[in-house]
Amino acid sequence: MVTHIARRPRPRAVAIPVAALSFMTVLSAVAGCDKVPLVAPTGSVITLFASAPNVAANGQIEIVATVIEHGTTAATGTGTPPGGTGTTSTSTAGSGTPVQNGTLVSFTSTLGTIEPREARTNNGEVRVRFIAGGQSGSATITAYSGGASGTLKDLLVGTAAAKRITVTATPQNLGSSGGTADIAAQVQDDAGTGLAGVPVTFTTSAGTVTPATATTDSAGVAHATLTSTTKAEVTATAGAQSGKVTVDVAARSGLAVSASPTSTSAGVPVAFTITTNDAAILTNGRINYGDGQSQSLGTLNKTRSDQHVYSAAGTYTVTVTATDASGNTDGAGTTVIVSALGVSITTTGSQIQNSPITFTATFDAGANPSVSRYVWTFVEDAATQETTGRSTVHSFATKGNKTIRVDVYGINGQIIGTATTQVSIN
Repeated sequence: MVTHIARRPRPRAVAIPVAALSFMTVLSAVAGCDKVPLVAPTGSVITLFASAPNVAANGQIEIVATVIEHGTTAATGTGTPPGGTGTTSTSTAGSGTPVQNGTLVSFTSTLGTIEPREARTNNGEVRVRFIAGGQSGSATITAYSGGASGTLKDLLVGTAAAKRITVTATPQNLGSSGGTADIAAQVQDDAGTGLAGVPVTFTTSAGTVTPATATTDSAGVAHATLTSTTKAEVTATAGAQSGKVTVDVAARSGLAVSASPTSTSAGVPVAFTITTNDAAILTNGRINYGDGQSQSLGTLNKTRSDQHVYSAAGTYTVTVTATDASGNTDGAGTTVIVSALGVSITTTGSQIQNSPITFTATFDAGANPSVSRYVWTFVEDAATQETTGRSTVHSFATKGNKTIRVDVYGINGQIIGTATTQVSIN
């Protein structure tokens, strides 16, 4: 038998044009580059900024990282991110140029999450979001690319941002049979701004308070309701901070005091109304305004009015005491919240050498303080003027930038507001 073995045809050589080879080489190079991400070169500086100094426990904020090639490092401090404001615990970059677009930057955080965790630069910037995720504490966020890194420290989250709590009750004086009062606790940061999304716990020395825990609203205020037949002290707690308010239950004399307005500005008169039961006659009445000043009210029966002006911002507890027919001391109280008086200076007239310029002190909308005098200081001229009206006229004999300050004095003789401005004299 003869066996035939089939032979495979020999492969033929195929000529590939040089242009096609070049194109394939480029494709291969691109594919290789895509596997190795572009990172910041040696000597780069990464600076982190937060769009706000703190964030609610259930909130989120933007984080901006700038990556500068051949940057320099300055002292630790605050910074201003491009297109916004915020703080950073890393230094700002000095001279240098933004890294190449598409440079990969990675992020980590000791608290919450960063979305996305990796992002690429555009004009030397990367923008991501920090998401608290219901947690509270102090977050440290780190961004790194290649051998460069930057850190943002002490981003306060949730209850960690709380620096003070102001607690008020409405009404603060219940009838002799007791009743209910709305308890409002405002949680504030270092700047006095209300913090939203912060859980507040309420407790009371008498009666009941519900709910036991409430979350602050957009103004930083959490509410609860006190029900009591006796005097009660309510405590509101957020993180390490707490505040208290006392709710009185009227004695048989029915002694009570109320304020109008309960929230005002320094220098604006506050009217107090002191009342008793029709049949009650109290002696040795005295009102303490909570700012170190007090005055005698004498005999109290039915309704008595009083007025006081506060010179400084603060929360003041006002108390009224008196003696009943049995020799017992009755008391009542209320709270007044005073904010700083907003003052600004407006100018009219030509800002030309030796030309008169009118300067006018203006107050925030709605503020109508009782003012005894205005003292104007023209710093560069070493000159002062005192007026009883809001305006004064002054001319400058020399050119340049001039600083003007006005101190506003209340009817009690104390400064209740100050403002400064500058003009450029040609």
